[in-house]
Amino acid sequence: MAAGTISRIRLENFMCHSSLQIDLGDHVNFITGQNGSGKSAILTALCVAFGCRAKTTQRAASLKDFIKTGCSYAAITVDIKNQGEDAFKPELYGNLIILERRINESSSSTVLKDQHGRKVAHRKDDLIEIIEHFNIDVENPCVIMSQDKSREFLHSGNDKDKFKFFFKATLLQHVNDLLGEIRVRLNSADALVEELEKTIRPALKELDEIREKIKNMEHIEEITHEIENLKKKLAWAWVYDVDKQIVEQTAKLEKLKERIPACQERIDRNAAIIEELKKEYIKKKENVRSFVEKAQEARRMKEQLEHEVNEALKLKIELEKEYTRGTQVLKKMNDRVKKLQLQIQDFQLQHMQETQAEASQIEDNIWQLQQEIDSALRNVASLKENEKIESEKLSGISTSIREIKKEIDEHNSKIYQLNSQIHNLQCRQRDKMIAFGGDRVRNLMASIERHRSRFQSPPIGPIGINVQLASDSWSIAVDYAVGRLLDAFIVSCHKDSLILRECAKEANYRNVQIIIYDFAKPRLDIPNHLLPSTAHPTVLSVIHSDNPTVLNVLVDQGHAERLVLVRDYEEGKSVAFDQRIRNLKDVYTSDGYRMFSRGSVQTILPPHRKGRAGRLCTSLDESITEMKEEATGIKQIIKEMTDREKQLVNDRKTIEEGVRSLKRKREEEERQLERKKVLLDDTKRISAENNYDTAVDTTEVQAEMTQVKGDIEKKELVLEKLYLKLTEASQEEDKRRASYKNFIDSAYVDVGSISDVEHELQSVEEKLHDAQQEKAHYEYLMEKKVLDLIKIAESEFTDLQQLRQEYFKKASIICPESEVEALGGVAGSTKEELSARINKLKHRFQQESRRYTETIDELRALLDSKEGKILKKQQMYAGFREKLNSCQKALDLRWTKFQRNAGLLKRQLTWLFNEHLGKKGFSGKINVDYNKQVLSVELTMPQDASHDSVRDTRGLSGGERSFSTLCFTLALHGMIEAPFRAMDEFDVFMDAVSRKISLDTLVDFAVAQGSQWIFITPHDISMVKPGDRIKKQQMAAPRG
Repeated sequence: MAAGTISRIRLENFMCHSSLQIDLGDHVNFITGQNGSGKSAILTALCVAFGCRAKTTQRAASLKDFIKTGCSYAAITVDIKNQGEDAFKPELYGNLIILERRINESSSSTVLKDQHGRKVAHRKDDLIEIIEHFNIDVENPCVIMSQDKSREFLHSGNDKDKFKFFFKATLLQHVNDLLGEIRVRLNSADALVEELEKTIRPALKELDEIREKIKNMEHIEEITHEIENLKKKLAWAWVYDVDKQIVEQTAKLEKLKERIPACQERIDRNAAIIEELKKEYIKKKENVRSFVEKAQEARRMKEQLEHEVNEALKLKIELEKEYTRGTQVLKKMNDRVKKLQLQIQDFQLQHMQETQAEASQIEDNIWQLQQEIDSALRNVASLKENEKIESEKLSGISTSIREIKKEIDEHNSKIYQLNSQIHNLQCRQRDKMIAFGGDRVRNLMASIERHRSRFQSPPIGPIGINVQLASDSWSIAVDYAVGRLLDAFIVSCHKDSLILRECAKEANYRNVQIIIYDFAKPRLDIPNHLLPSTAHPTVLSVIHSDNPTVLNVLVDQGHAERLVLVRDYEEGKSVAFDQRIRNLKDVYTSDGYRMFSRGSVQTILPPHRKGRAGRLCTSLDESITEMKEEATGIKQIIKEMTDREKQLVNDRKTIEEGVRSLKRKREEEERQLERKKVLLDDTKRISAENNYDTAVDTTEVQAEMTQVKGDIEKKELVLEKLYLKLTEASQEEDKRRASYKNFIDSAYVDVGSISDVEHELQSVEEKLHDAQQEKAHYEYLMEKKVLDLIKIAESEFTDLQQLRQEYFKKASIICPESEVEALGGVAGSTKEELSARINKLKHRFQQESRRYTETIDELRALLDSKEGKILKKQQMYAGFREKLNSCQKALDLRWTKFQRNAGLLKRQLTWLFNEHLGKKGFSGKINVDYNKQVLSVELTMPQDASHDSVRDTRGLSGGERSFSTLCFTLALHGMIEAPFRAMDEFDVFMDAVSRKISLDTLVDFAVAQGSQWIFITPHDISMVKPGDRIKKQQMAAPRG
């Protein structure tokens, strides 16, 4: 059963009951009993328990009147069910709320308890909160219809009474009263604000008077202002006057300083001339001295040269004689050598014939050894050549082994990459999101899901999982073209981006790319003239997404509509560089090459070294199979290369062993060769010794011949030296004779030029004296006529600068220079003129000031103070007026809605009323006039052939009138919601037939409607069919 229904009512000392407990069912409850048994007290107790005033119940004037006579208090306990979706604070009250209302002679109290009887609350606001939560309105006649209301409504034919009942039952009366009360309060507030606005009118009039007075005094202020401005101008006029003097003094100083370069130039020029003349004078003087020394030296040289020529001639003659004698002795010695050689030849010829056989055997031995040595040399050279060849082979094999190892490492690295890519693809098979950020993306998505309620719109991303390709053949190209954009997330506002950044931080996903874009934008429609003019597809044309925002972001951020895709490298170059296609940004080949042209620069970028398999590819099984086959092929290559490496290692070992063997052989051959060379040398020595021992003894002849030859050589050397000396002596003689002749010729020239040099020396000396005098003249001018005047001018300039600083400091205290410039400056006015104008204005100011007792500053301060106060009040009253206008607009809007809802309720009431009448074959209409506040019922009886409507229900029979009234009541019940409803003596004045029809109708409606119903009647209800949703209770008879 829904929460808010009543499960039990307990009364203690209330009205006629000392102690009463009523247990109610969840659906239909009938309580019957004789008059005076206290049936109506149950509904009165419900009204009092839920806060209804005593007068409203129409049973007592005050609450204490409900206390049973002779008792000091009365207590009402109502158990309210608190189960289901509409339960009120179930964690606090549990499944049952116990409401206790205790009434004393002087006061009353309300207590709220939980299901265990523990006190939870006692304030009236807590009770009101429960009543509003369960929508319990005991003053609504459709919720609790007491005896008096039943008699007033059910048996009244007055249209105004029916309207009041309808108006109150539908809560329109409550809303109308509230709106009326609000309108009265708004009118009262409007009148109050208008009165407040009137209070500031005298103050505004006073402000106008003050403004007029200030306006009349402003010309005095203008005089004051003009005086102040003139004082400022005067202060700066002193500064400008000194500036003018400084400018004049500066010009004078510059003019004086301009003399310095002219004088200094003359001084420097004469100093340079003097320096040059001094150098020339020294040079000329040196020349004269040199000429004198040369003359003396010439005399000495002449005598010396004459002596040297004589000595050279004498030496030449002696050497010629000695050379002639030596030539004759050398001829005699050569003749003696020839004779000795003929003698030796005769002796040797005779000995040769005797020893020819023995010498032949030795020569054969020597030849044999020489042949063996030559053979050994050839063997050593051959072994060295073979060793070199084998070493080169060994080096080549080692290089091959290193290259194979390098290739194996590269293949292993490639296998590792392939295995990593296979693992990634397998992970992508299980979860496509892994391709766009790995595990970090999954963590981020989980964080987004946890904080989903904080987002204004859930983020879209990663973009890659929202994109599909038209063909997997473009997966690599699109991946390289779009790049990191596939990993990005899209949000609708800056606030969502901050929340997403927090989620990324929580998921440890740093540098996540976030794009802010308006989700409400439709898909962009790109005109054809903005697309690349080519038949090749673009990135935008080969991708698809169900979300237009994703495609818009790829266009706005990634320029997907301007990225062209081609199949191969050459075709890409043609499209990128040769065809000059409009609106083309980049070209991507199917294997990842990027080509673009910027101005005259053409660029081709290869794919990344660690190529990707294309994260948008959907045929992952094929890619995994291809990669596994590629890895298997690489493993087979590694196996073959490993076998090749082992073979090369074995070959290297064999060649190393061969090289070591060749080296041993070569070293052995070299040792044999050395031994044979030693043996050959020994054989040659023995042969020479034998020849020496067995030769003819020609020692004496040989010795004599050798001695003679030695003497000849010595004599030839002596003659050569003599010949050289003779040649040198001849040359020396010729040289000295030529020198003597040249010296004589030059001496005559030098002697002739001495007089010219002396004349030049005298001329230079005169020029030097003139230049020194001119320099001294200009130095005097510089010192006395220029520098002294400059010092005086500089001193005056310094004094003017100090004076200007003083004037500037004083003027700056008075006002800044920019203020004077803003006033127009002081051009055209002298200090004297400004002073005169100031004195004249001061005199005028004194005359004008005597006319007023208050200063303009005081009046302005008073005006500002009053204006501030009045402005504050005006703003406050304007705020009141603005709020009142807002409230009035809201009230008008609610009144419009109230009228519309009232019209809807009228139509709903007629529809429900006809529905209930149709169960008995009647039809009718309810007319509600809100202006006249009347409600009329029109009925059409089925037995009436004219089908005329009956407007006055008093013309109906009692049963027909009771039934129509009951249908009207049930129609009202269908328009309101309440957890329980109660009706007291609803069937009075009904005959038996009408009562049965009414009871059946009520029971059927109550069972179908689903709320809890409490019917109280003094009549017999045996005709009501029993059921599991119907509970009947009989009240005890009243005690006499």
